[in-house]
Amino acid sequence: MKPLLLFLSLILALIPRETLAWGEAHRDITKAALQVLPAWQQEILGEEAAKLSSEYCFIPDRVHTDIENGKYAMMDSRPGEIYLLNLHLPAQQPQNLETLRYFMDKAVVALQAGRTPDAARFMGTVCHMLEDYGSPAHTVPGDNMFTLFQQFLPPPERLKGQLLHGPIENGALDVVIKGYQPRLLGVTVDEAAWRLLHRVHEAILNARTTTIPIIQALYADDAKAVVSGQMKAATMDAKVVADAFYTILCLGAGKFDAGERESLRAVGIGAFFPLEAVNLYFPQTEFAGSPNWGHARSGVVMEGGTKEVPLKLRIEKDGSVEEKEFADGISAVMGRSLTYPLPAGVYRRFTVLAGLHPELGAKGRVEFTIKGDGKPLASVTIGGDAPAHLLDCDLTGVKQLQLAVNARGPDAKSNYAIWAEPLLVK
Repeated sequence: MKPLLLFLSLILALIPRETLAWGEAHRDITKAALQVLPAWQQEILGEEAAKLSSEYCFIPDRVHTDIENGKYAMMDSRPGEIYLLNLHLPAQQPQNLETLRYFMDKAVVALQAGRTPDAARFMGTVCHMLEDYGSPAHTVPGDNMFTLFQQFLPPPERLKGQLLHGPIENGALDVVIKGYQPRLLGVTVDEAAWRLLHRVHEAILNARTTTIPIIQALYADDAKAVVSGQMKAATMDAKVVADAFYTILCLGAGKFDAGERESLRAVGIGAFFPLEAVNLYFPQTEFAGSPNWGHARSGVVMEGGTKEVPLKLRIEKDGSVEEKEFADGISAVMGRSLTYPLPAGVYRRFTVLAGLHPELGAKGRVEFTIKGDGKPLASVTIGGDAPAHLLDCDLTGVKQLQLAVNARGPDAKSNYAIWAEPLLVK
């Protein structure tokens, strides 16, 4: 067994660094995040801050060559699993959340015990995971070497046969986020990890907008355009990492700004991805034919399946009924549920306005149902000529929240159902 481990270690040591994740850019992103932390947090980290950006942010890539630090990238629930793939490539939300929560908790506990060197190493694992998730080379599920992708967009002759993963993210980057104010993501590890998961979703979507332009720039041998795309992804990653560091250090010190705590009292989930949006998009299995062929949408209604129009509902106000547009909300499709995992013991209530679009859904009739862990919490059936109904549910003990809509009238094409301002409240 020992000769085999030695052989693997030697092989991994010979692998060029640029083939692993962001490569040297991990250092640039981590350093940029550390630079915007408040003075009191930088004082807590002390000399460990420099090591965090120069060494610890690489720990998950070096688990076979840096055995001593490799233990900071391993989980108790997966004994013997030295290289955790989930620290490099996103899986599904529950697994990603479990991994984030585990290493954040390890860092916080170490800080509370005064073990800053251990905390910094665990923070290195957290930031590596976040940075990899937000890397342009990690954006295509199941094809992070881009072998399938090259069948759709063939490379020029000089790049044929080459794996694109490394070239997409290689290079030293001058990442600066000066002036950025890191966000507090929670006052418990459960809340913070859950909010961080949704924050990193933003980084993944941002990185996806850069991948094709970077590849096209590589094909055109346009180094400046390659760096431009990389910088867009790296800058967003640095902000997410800064949020994670700031929150971990606040939790470790038990120090929270009152205004920041208040801002966490409620959170809208209209833009959050449900579990059904596998890999942050809806597969065709989640499509439906009513009100039109398509899937649930955030922030808009798809008129006829082809035209985006604002979310709008009839609402009761001061004894009369008026129409109101909403920025935060979801247009749903019939017979499909949207499932949202919740952080343990954080949110007490869920409120939402349920109704039909006043013009597009005028002839519709829909049953809106809210479930907690599969059990009904609230339900209402609404016709297209009626105002929206405010639903308010108790979330005590609920781990998963489900929103479901079903047709209850003859005109399926008019069932433009809307969940407006879905809000989790402490």
